[in-house]
Amino acid sequence: MFLKVQLPWNVIIPAECLDAKGLMLQRQIIIRLLEAFSSKKATQELGYFLAVTTLENIGEGKVRQHTGDVLFPVVFSCLTFKLYRGEILNGVVHKVLKHGVFLRCGPVENIYMSCQKMPDYHYVPGENPLFMNEKMSKIEKDVVVRCIVMGTKWIEAEREFQALVSLEGDYLGPVSDEASLQ
Repeated sequence: MFLKVQLPWNVIIPAECLDAKGLMLQRQIIIRLLEAFSSKKATQELGYFLAVTTLENIGEGKVRQHTGDVLFPVVFSCLTFKLYRGEILNGVVHKVLKHGVFLRCGPVENIYMSCQKMPDYHYVPGENPLFMNEKMSKIEKDVVVRCIVMGTKWIEAEREFQALVSLEGDYLGPVSDEASLQ
């Protein structure tokens, strides 16, 4: 799910980057904010940071005593992406194993669907392994699959989420490509 959140942040501008012109200072603050924002990646509460949408406020700078750097408190709005239990998502299969498949959805790289959560699908080994059901519907590498999130786990060391998904539910499974049907 995409969320729009407003965040306070502290931006540090080194003394050598300070300029008397206000516009250049504002530019430096925005550049430093974007650099810090992109390196943060994600938090457990908000999910993955995607984009800064608006800069709401730049507070008064405070000079740090020992370095001479200036700390500016800023408030900005941004978009985040976080998976929730019960949410329906479309993921792209990137790895097929005997016991299940791994999918990607947006910034989330580790989404696992066990073969036990794919009713009526059976594993077909080979050079390009896949899962197939009696209706010849295939789950293989690069296929888009609509599934339901059963649970998520935050991995602090990597600052990322892992998720377990299932096909148990209505209208879930491989998604057909409309362009290929015409």
